[in-house]
Amino acid sequence: MIDVRPIGPDDRRAVAQFLTLNGGTTVIGHGVTYDATALPGLIVERVGEIDGLLTYDVQGDDFEVVTLHAAERRTGVGTALLSAAIELARKAGAKRLWLITTNDNVDALRFYQRRGLRIIGVAPGAVDESRKVKPTIPETGDYGIPPRDELTLELPLSPEASGR
Repeated sequence: MIDVRPIGPDDRRAVAQFLTLNGGTTVIGHGVTYDATALPGLIVERVGEIDGLLTYDVQGDDFEVVTLHAAERRTGVGTALLSAAIELARKAGAKRLWLITTNDNVDALRFYQRRGLRIIGVAPGAVDESRKVKPTIPETGDYGIPPRDELTLELPLSPEASGR
């Protein structure tokens, strides 16, 4: 059993360090710039260290997963965090949980689709636009694939949301 808990005020420094090691504290998606250190989130700790982190933003009926990182892949941490986020979104009355990833992130695409999320949109060139704001976005991503496009995935949480 993996224990997931909300990020607390005393976690902010460790959260910032963990995010810095995993791509940075500034996240750009769908034209919005987030300071991921200021977002609410969920955390998994092992031996006093962050083992996984999910941050999110709630706007109306939408629960957006902004970041999801596990210190080590295929340990169940990502699944535990996403499951806890889905439960939290349902309790909050969200109609859908959604997120953005990039075209090069094939491991994430596999992960999310296996957990019920579906690709509902592609924004060609969105990463190229984000790179103008955040020049540290790499030109080459996973498996040598250039990150260029944003893919939107969603999980409907209510029957009316599944018709989008």
